Amino acid sequence: MKYLDEYRDGERAQQLAREIHRVTTRPWNIMEVCGGQTHAIVKFGIDELLPKQITLIHGPGCPVCVTPLEMIDKAIEIAARPGIIFTSFGDMLRVPGSTTDLLSVKASGGDVRIVYSPLDAMKLAEQNPDKEVVFFGVGLKPPRRRPRWRFIRPHTGD
Repeated sequence: MKYLDEYRDGERAQQLAREIHRVTTRPWNIMEVCGGQTHAIVKFGIDELLPKQITLIHGPGCPVCVTPLEMIDKAIEIAARPGIIFTSFGDMLRVPGSTTDLLSVKASGGDVRIVYSPLDAMKLAEQNPDKEVVFFGVGLKPPRRRPRWRFIRPHTGD
């Protein structure tokens, strides 16, 4: 993986911390949105490297983290159905439901696929006219912050 060593370079991290201290001339409030960001910041002591003028505010959580459990369970149930190609962004696959997650459905034989765009799901629907393709997308698109379901059927040309 490109840049992996750079992320593990303690001296480079210290250099960056010194530079942040140098350029911080007034108070700053910075909100991290994702719980994963908060976890990494605390786990690796990044919050302790920052100047006292920088206040970290733990945000509301990204849509992946705050998606209701019932919605995750519904997604898992749909993904496990035969004849379904279930698509979603990769970050949703490890989000736990009540008893399992989408990655486990995939490991158990469900046709669960990672896509990078809803257009990828549309292409899958066009390539698999005999199957129903479901796109499960969760996003930060105010004012609606609810997960959106898309049942995609390709245009048959009729």
